[in-house]
Amino acid sequence: MANSLAFVLTLTLFCGLAVGSSRTKLFSDKSQNGMAAALAPSVGDGVCASMIEPQDYICEEHTVTTEDGYILSLQRIPVGRSGGTRGNRPPVLLQHGLLMDGITWLLLPPDQSLAFLLADNGFDVWIANTRGTKYSRGHVSLSPDDSAYWDWTWDELVTYDLPATFQYVHHQAGQNLHYVGHSLGTLIALAAFSKSQLVNSLRSAALLCPIAYVGQMSSPLARNAAKDFLAEALHWLGLNEFDPRGEAVVKLLKIICNKPGVDCTDLLTSFTGQNCCLNSSIVDVFLSHEPQSTATKNMIHISQMIREGTIAMYDYDDDEKNREHYGQTSPPVYNMTSIPNDLPLFLCYGGADALSDINDVQLLLDSLKDHDGDKLVKQYRVDYAHADYVMSANAKQDVYDPLIAFFRLQ
Repeated sequence: MANSLAFVLTLTLFCGLAVGSSRTKLFSDKSQNGMAAALAPSVGDGVCASMIEPQDYICEEHTVTTEDGYILSLQRIPVGRSGGTRGNRPPVLLQHGLLMDGITWLLLPPDQSLAFLLADNGFDVWIANTRGTKYSRGHVSLSPDDSAYWDWTWDELVTYDLPATFQYVHHQAGQNLHYVGHSLGTLIALAAFSKSQLVNSLRSAALLCPIAYVGQMSSPLARNAAKDFLAEALHWLGLNEFDPRGEAVVKLLKIICNKPGVDCTDLLTSFTGQNCCLNSSIVDVFLSHEPQSTATKNMIHISQMIREGTIAMYDYDDDEKNREHYGQTSPPVYNMTSIPNDLPLFLCYGGADALSDINDVQLLLDSLKDHDGDKLVKQYRVDYAHADYVMSANAKQDVYDPLIAFFRLQ
């Protein structure tokens, strides 16, 4: 069954990409001057209305515009479900991973989801949504149907998206913030910290399934896609948006997963590793909202990292183009040893994770060997895989309670 579901997952990627390449323009129209005018999602269509307010939490929709013109959606849960006083609550920014959006932090019931738990524990919660995902498809001049809209990788998330959201939350809250990243959300943070960016407005960072080095990633789907230059082939075919969410295929998967005797947690296992603690019902919730689009160029960048085992900026595979962008023939590296030694870090990783492999995490930890001993907390769960950290029924007691305790000490 696991092998057949892995095959269906592969079909999802290809069929979804085909559907995505011809999607109707939903987030832009033509203004009087001929430029594409960005449209924010309607109030009834946002994360607040669909995922947070139905659980009886106060929620605010915010937008922030990056320096390169992308209009990002942010959700704020200012108080817990029982209410309380606004203001002077420590802000926490939650940053999702690859092919996900901010709903990552809301997939579980309210008494198990990290976003709700933080709000109920006295924090001012902010949920980020990366460019290109459902609620962050706006741009000041481009449409998602324009190839230029998708001309970015996680380098731009480090340079533009993360600073924009950090600065906005810091300004709104009036104080330094805590940060939680999962998967790619950890990579962009580590890259920024390695350049001493954002650290002056940061209290501490919790990194779930830390991604830095990925050369020893054990996920067969991810490794084979990188080895076979799949993303490069898609880009060559003109598919600039990597959209794994084909509506027809998602409906088919839901039908398959609802059949008696079918455990669709295997669908995730084929990609993430053997998750220990997912309820079978969580996959249906997952498929109602995820996966999300990213740039095909971003997938190429990650494939380069898998093949090379390095943490470097995007390689244009051409000396002159690299020189044009970087002033040198090879892309600059992000030096993990440059992360400030006194930055409070909480690193959580799992022994069954096929994406954030323990051997790659160890390379990161080796880079942090000079970190102040009282500023680096490591939590290892031998049975946890990649999805457990955001979808496990046990994550509250295993991960989130210790994470909240860590934040309280900072």
